[in-house]
Order: sequence, then structure tokens, then C-alpha cells
Amino acid sequence: MRIIRFMEGDARVLAALTDENQVYPLPDSDFMTLVRRADREGCSVLEAVNRQIAGAVPSDKDFGSLALAAPIDAPEVWAAGVTYLRSKEARNYEATRGRLDASTFYDKVYDAERPELFMKSTAARTVGPGGDVCLRSDSSWQVPEPELALVLDGGGGIVGYTIGNDMSCRDIEGENPLYLPQAKIWRQSCSIGPAIRLADAMSDPYKLTITCRIFRDGEKVVEESASTGQLKRKLDELVAYLAKDNSLFDGTVLLTGTCIVPPNQFTLAPGDRIEIDITGIGTLTNTAVSA
Repeated sequence: MRIIRFMEGDARVLAALTDENQVYPLPDSDFMTLVRRADREGCSVLEAVNRQIAGAVPSDKDFGSLALAAPIDAPEVWAAGVTYLRSKEARNYEATRGRLDASTFYDKVYDAERPELFMKSTAARTVGPGGDVCLRSDSSWQVPEPELALVLDGGGGIVGYTIGNDMSCRDIEGENPLYLPQAKIWRQSCSIGPAIRLADAMSDPYKLTITCRIFRDGEKVVEESASTGQLKRKLDELVAYLAKDNSLFDGTVLLTGTCIVPPNQFTLAPGDRIEIDITGIGTLTNTAVSA
């Protein structure tokens, strides 16, 4: 079972989306309101949704025709870095300017007890499915970073899974690691969606296939796939470090790191269409535009 939001006039409608792509509008105003209702009823979110739609008639709207919105307005989006070997390799390439002639602190953080965590975005800087992601005007080497994203409650519980695109400037981060915030955070530098897979409906988050495709002028120029089974760290480990001595807000999203990095010679251009697919969640599509 997945949860989506779609536009109906000026209103955003929360709905349940079955694995058969049947759409059932829900009475809750947003995803975390649904989570809190389930808690009051003493049941799981999946049980609350199943009770709500039992005997109901699905919407006559076709899922493919809906104007989807971000499934949640995340007050904060955090991200984990260097959690996959592929990410470590890419960061080392940037830090050594392609020479790969020395170990770097990316090698250290990959094997360290403490993971890398950083603030990625806020609700105002995050777009949903179909939205535009911006390219920085002072970077010439920019890529999407496809990631499995965790939706958290205020207590650090994982209540759902979605897709995140952590737009990144490889040249800015490679020039100096202290430039990381500038390489990661700017207007419309993050997207999430298209749906939230309920935690109770996720069989195994370590057995998901992530695929990224990039199209330019209608032609596919990048396609790569990888598995969340390659994740070096456990999801609850990342959440525990994020929550330690920190204030978590209902609906916080945590991106868990990328296992896909486009070829080193590739950079995004205005008009590129980015598609990120994760098993059982859906496909997040965005278009790159100049900032």
C-alpha cells in the first residue's frame, strides 16, 4: 500500500494507492495526520488505511492522469553520505581530481563508526513529482543522486519509504569539502515522491532495485541500476545517529545515500528529464532547469 497526494483544483487530496493502482481518497489532510490517527486508534497505518477503504469504491480517476504533488511536506530533509562503495569511489575521484593517487577522508568516513549526515533541504526548497529541479549557476558538473528515502515520525520511527533526488555539484564538493552545503543546498535542489510506501507494507528495504534514467532531447543518455542490498550501513543505524541529541519533527525525511553516480564525463543540462525508479514505490520524474 502506498500513499499519494494529487491536485484537485487548488486542493491537495491524500489518497491510498493499491498495488493495482486503484486510488482511494482519504479523509486525512496529510500523511502525518494519517499516522497520528492510526496511533490514536491503536493500530498500524496500514490497518487504518485498510479499514478506511474497506467496502469503498475506488476513484474513477486513472492514476496515470493525476497531477501528483509531493507526498509529504517534509519540514526537514537530511541526507547520509558515502554509504555505498560507488559513492565513495565517486567522491574520491572528485577529491583527487581524477588522479585517485591517495586515500582521502571519504575512505575514512566509509569505514568509520559514525556516518556522514548533513542537512539537505526544507519544505520550501523541495519539489515533488513533475516539478523542476534547479541547476546551480556557478557549477559545471552537476548530477542527480537517486536515493531511498525514509519518512520518520518525531520519535525517529520509520513510517514510510519514498524516493529522493539529492541534486549535487561534484565540482564544488571536490574543490573543498567545506563547500559541501553549497554543493548540496540551493533552491529546488531536492525532490521526493511520487508516493510513500507504508513501512508495514515494505517486505525488505534491503532488496530494492534503484534505477536512474536521464533523457536529453528525447534520447536516453544515462541508465544505471543498483540495489539497496549494497548499502554499507543499516537504516536504523542512520536514524539513530540523526536522532541523537537532536529534535526530529513529524515528517522528517532522511535520504540514505546514493548507489548510482552518472559517468564522470556527464553533467546535467537544462531540459534534461530525470527518472528515478525504486521497486514498489514508483517513478520520480523531474526536469532540470537553470536556477
